Amino acid sequence: MSEKSKFWCRWLQAACLAVQAFGAFMVLSPTGTNGLFGFLVLGDAGAIGQFGERAVDYVGLLHAILGSVLVGWGVALLLVVRQFYMRDPQQVSRLVMLSLLFWVVPDTAYSLWSGFWQNAVLNASFIALFAPPLIASRVQRD
Repeated sequence: MSEKSKFWCRWLQAACLAVQAFGAFMVLSPTGTNGLFGFLVLGDAGAIGQFGERAVDYVGLLHAILGSVLVGWGVALLLVVRQFYMRDPQQVSRLVMLSLLFWVVPDTAYSLWSGFWQNAVLNASFIALFAPPLIASRVQRD
């Protein structure tokens, strides 16, 4: 395996860990998550706190569920990358890319349709994190 392949494998693993870390943040820091999404989507870090107690509790539940899903997805991707990337980087990249696309397309489409374009920007940052190693593995030949 070339040094380039090892580099891209490490990058992809780091991206998977970043997904896990973001998900864990969403679960472990409800106040921080509300502040982040309040600022990102509503332009005011304290906006979600003004929704009323039941609504804030529900938003917290949704953030915790989403964060947990991100942790699980990040773990699954990391295990696939660690186990199989060095054997078949193109196949692993296809799997990761499909996983990303099946999340980002409907999520971004709904975000734009519902007027919350800021979430689409957040999605683009995740795509930008994963894109370099995925593209490199498609064009690279060892």
